[in-house]
Amino acid sequence: MRTRLQLGRTPAEPTPVDADIEVRIDSLRTLLREARITALTGAGMSTDSGIPDYRSPGAPPRTPMTLEMFLSSPEFRRHYWARNHLGWRHMDAARPNDGHHALTRLQRQDRLTGVITQNVDMLHTKAGTRRVVELHGCYRRVRCLDCGALSSRQALADRLERLNPGFAARVATRGAIEVAPDADTTLTDTRDFLIADCERCGGILKPDIVYFGENASRSVVDQAFSLVNDSDALLVAGSSLTVMSGLRFVRHAHRTGKPVVIVNRGATRADDLADLKIDHYCSTVLSALADD
Repeated sequence: MRTRLQLGRTPAEPTPVDADIEVRIDSLRTLLREARITALTGAGMSTDSGIPDYRSPGAPPRTPMTLEMFLSSPEFRRHYWARNHLGWRHMDAARPNDGHHALTRLQRQDRLTGVITQNVDMLHTKAGTRRVVELHGCYRRVRCLDCGALSSRQALADRLERLNPGFAARVATRGAIEVAPDADTTLTDTRDFLIADCERCGGILKPDIVYFGENASRSVVDQAFSLVNDSDALLVAGSSLTVMSGLRFVRHAHRTGKPVVIVNRGATRADDLADLKIDHYCSTVLSALADD
């Protein structure tokens, strides 16, 4: 089984948060009180940690990285690695927010079986949550597309720093730098950046992240389905479910009779499958659920 991502870039239309939030949270508590929960999280989970998302109300239009773009030319890869050389540090410095810590508390209460995350930011792991399935990979790893060797992003950063001494200081004079959810940035002037190849075989290096248009591995998808099957309910937090990689788990839970709860700012692709939809901020709702 392989999951193909579908490219979707349109932010949700602005919507007001649910005014009757206390009533909605009471309904959430009632629905999930005796349930063993699996959480499916998206970029909206991490916005309170300073990492922007793609589609929440008010989010600026973004163009996510695709595998075709990355492989298209050495010049494009140079452009990408220059931007990532700055962006990954911002993601590495990010810290879990109240929503991440709330899921960890739910797990310690034996109410959460684990987390399937579409995020690559490792914030669930940083918060102490166990059994985290990283559906789209992780920013801290780098993979060679030729020989498959894995290395750490820090090790590559050290190599890139030696190849490009003072690069970060130079680009700081070229205007504001905006970081995207995949650790990319909006930096445009990268003509003086040198990239590094695989130290083992000289092949192309790529972040160990599933790009748009790329396939999540079968083993990872199977782990995610196993989490859903081992739970009584599915809690979606901070995902518009625009791409099939996340939507398929909601459809599976619905087909197998498990309650589905969605907490997200704006509409999602699975609102019609939800037993309860709360249009509000993840940190607020999840904290209230964990403190029940």
